[in-house]
Amino acid sequence: MGIVDDDIRRVREESDIVRIVTQHTQLKKVGRSWKGLCPFHNEKTPSFTVSQETGRYYCFGCQATGDSIEFLRQIENLDFVAAVETLASQSGISLRYTDKKEGKTRNRRKELVEIVAQAVDFYNKKLLDRDQQDARPAREYLKQRGLDGRIAEKFSIGWAPDSWDSLCKDLSISNEDLVASGLGGINKNGGQYDFFRNRILFPIFSEQGDPVAFGGRKLPNGDGPKYKNTSDGAEIYSKSQTLYGLNWAKEEVARVDELVVCEGYTDVIGCHEAGISRAVATCGTALTREHVRKMARFAKKVTLAFDADSAGQSAAEKAYEWESEFDVLFKVADLPEGQDPGDLAFSDPEELRRVIENAKPLMQFRVDRVLGKGDLDSKEGRAKAAIEAMKVVVEHPDQLIRDQYIVQIADKCLIGVDEVRRRASKENSTTEKERETSLEDISNNPVERMTVEYQALRMCIHKPEEVKDWFHPVLLSDPLSETIYEALNTSTNLHEANEMLGKEASDLLGRLSVEESEDDKALGVFSRLLSLAAERKAVELESLARQSGDLVEYQTDISYLRRSVMELNQEGIHEIEAGLKLRSWLIDKSGV
Repeated sequence: MGIVDDDIRRVREESDIVRIVTQHTQLKKVGRSWKGLCPFHNEKTPSFTVSQETGRYYCFGCQATGDSIEFLRQIENLDFVAAVETLASQSGISLRYTDKKEGKTRNRRKELVEIVAQAVDFYNKKLLDRDQQDARPAREYLKQRGLDGRIAEKFSIGWAPDSWDSLCKDLSISNEDLVASGLGGINKNGGQYDFFRNRILFPIFSEQGDPVAFGGRKLPNGDGPKYKNTSDGAEIYSKSQTLYGLNWAKEEVARVDELVVCEGYTDVIGCHEAGISRAVATCGTALTREHVRKMARFAKKVTLAFDADSAGQSAAEKAYEWESEFDVLFKVADLPEGQDPGDLAFSDPEELRRVIENAKPLMQFRVDRVLGKGDLDSKEGRAKAAIEAMKVVVEHPDQLIRDQYIVQIADKCLIGVDEVRRRASKENSTTEKERETSLEDISNNPVERMTVEYQALRMCIHKPEEVKDWFHPVLLSDPLSETIYEALNTSTNLHEANEMLGKEASDLLGRLSVEESEDDKALGVFSRLLSLAAERKAVELESLARQSGDLVEYQTDISYLRRSVMELNQEGIHEIEAGLKLRSWLIDKSGV
């Protein structure tokens, strides 16, 4: 499914990239561009530059680059269509879709989201309205948990009255919409009834911030299960793929590359209030493969902030498989016994932050738990502890990682490493066949230095009319520069050129498009470019002359080039005609 190209073009043209970016980071006007701290990585010195003229951004630190659509895709983790739709709605642009059926489906989703949004407002007002006496126990319970009116308003917490149809009467929607939204049902007499009654409600939002469902908690003396969530039968909600709080967390997650996963709604709220804004929770279900797939889109580190016993158990069975499949690392926050993040957030927020900061890799956490429960003061106790710890270690598929823990266990249990390895081999024979893994070198991409070729490209972007007849691929030695020049020369605009390029070239184009070019002297850049090109050609001809043994054949051309290089280096170009003459000669001799 796609959006009509003309509508995409309108969205690009009418989206103010400075306004969009400043919603996520502060920008300061510097010359003709804007500069600020990059919203995609942690930095203390601003390296993020935005050009309002070209409608593009570039980060000199992490090389993030793109236009307004790409920025929204990166910062909000949206697909292309969702990013365009978001910007279109902000600009009041009506979109047309290439697939009418898909367009109808998206419009239907918008209708249901609007209905759920009305329900969020209805329940929130019921909770906050002091005249609503039946909500008083809910307000008191929340206050005991550290959730006052300010927090209830901030996170849109609500109260479902002990009534069969209070929401239905307020909404006045069709039976079909009531069921499709998950807010209620139809009784045998054809009457509508509310799905939630006599419960504290925590609205669940999609990662884009659309309300899609509710988690309902009963009061301590209430009837029914402790939690009741919107059914998966609702058309816009799937609990196995939804993470509570991701809409609030994703901005910090993008900066620190980490998600903190809690068990409950109040845990997430507590973490956010304690300054840990990267916290999310599964919606009343165990951690699933689909949850991890979504997490991996946002971060490569996942810290589990469950209670001590469940933390290791909930993820251990599939965690190592998921780590390999989705390239994530699971860590575990070692919470004090008997406390959850929500409680600790309000009793000792500093301790919660410390615990999260000092989270251990899942394997380390599990090994430490086993050894901590063992009797390490006796030979028998140490032997038993080592055996139990090795049962945990052999679950990991990577031999290199297993071996490091073998050495650690041997040291703590005062047992020879070879003996522990022998035990590990024995334990491993009862587990799955070892999977082969490979280690990949991690290299940091150095920031490209500004060469004269890059200066020339920058002028092609910012001063195309002035230099359009000067430059040529024959003057370029860097394949990357040549690729970008050809894209610029054969396209009608910057976006079209960018679409023709691979990632490395696209990153460089993004950088050059937001850099200032006022200091670039056109004749000076052209002169240096000609000098380098002439030097390369002279070296080439000299090499050919030596290979052929016929210096006379090449001497005239070599002499012309050497004289041209000397003049360019000493005097530069005073008149463009002289430079264009040498350029034409180089083109002719190169057979281009």
